[in-house]
Amino acid sequence: MSQAERAQIIREIEQIRQSRLLCYLTGDRRGFETRIHTEIHTMLYHHLRQIGHTPKLDLFLYSTGGVTMAAWSIINLLREFCDHLAIIVPYKAYSTATLICLGADEIIMGKLGQLGPVDPSVTMPFNPSAPGGIKGQVLPVSVEEVASFIEFCKDDKFIGLKSEMALSEVLKQLTAEVHPLAIGSVYRAIEQIRMISTKLLKFHMTTEEDESEINRIVEALSKNLYSHDYIINRREAKDEIKLKTIDAESIDPAFEGLVYGLFENFENEMLLNRPFNREAFLGADNQRRDVFKRAFIESTDRTDVFITEKELTKFQQQSPNAPVQQTVFSENILREGWEELQEEI
Repeated sequence: MSQAERAQIIREIEQIRQSRLLCYLTGDRRGFETRIHTEIHTMLYHHLRQIGHTPKLDLFLYSTGGVTMAAWSIINLLREFCDHLAIIVPYKAYSTATLICLGADEIIMGKLGQLGPVDPSVTMPFNPSAPGGIKGQVLPVSVEEVASFIEFCKDDKFIGLKSEMALSEVLKQLTAEVHPLAIGSVYRAIEQIRMISTKLLKFHMTTEEDESEINRIVEALSKNLYSHDYIINRREAKDEIKLKTIDAESIDPAFEGLVYGLFENFENEMLLNRPFNREAFLGADNQRRDVFKRAFIESTDRTDVFITEKELTKFQQQSPNAPVQQTVFSENILREGWEELQEEI
């Protein structure tokens, strides 16, 4: 698939929506996972400057998450260039991507569209060590796992601790396994995520009557779903969480097909449905290099892509503990980063 083909689909979507469309996708191909990050701001700005201020701006978004604070800054930047902002969700928009959706005036979801909880996990040097004793590897601490452990101890259906002394012992046990500074980081993370969620919703929920509804939505997305892996389909997003969602097919009979067609194009470019396998990549060769497209920012005027050029080598090495040779792989990254594309790589 070519940039020209995607540009044609983007124009057709813009014509139906009477808007301008900007695409941002971070790949989740196994072995080349890429996350939302604040480093994209200048590239987004270049696209938005070329688009100019527009009454309606749509963001086509696919991502499994990333840096929490990036959601706040991305939404603020997008809103500098439009009066009305919509997010088009063709498939996955999890975690930080869900946060970005909260800052839009409307969320357009196809039948495959998915959102997720916004409860973060915290990774810092004071986290518990990962099993196996591998030096430097730590376990991420989930905000809700810490809170759930304490609630489990207090719940009458389970342990039912009530006294301050008993709860103090539970806290001692917890801090013996998880460093107090890590727990402090967990608390700060959940307070931050609730603050950001609230501020994002207030972009379009502005009345005093909206305050309680904002609190309910924030509580639902940051606490009440119990698992960071929970998948929110569009029916639940609209009818239960009550986000401002629109079914893609209700816009125009051809619209959902165009949205999914655009996603399929990017999916093929980034090989999202093909986990990276070293043996399959090399085939009969002992050495091969290739360019992997891991994230896109694209409009009709410009394409930026995050690429990794990697060289993979396979060789035989004598095992120190056995009289047999074993296959060893060596990976060398030759170049990596964002590049503006004028033509196909």
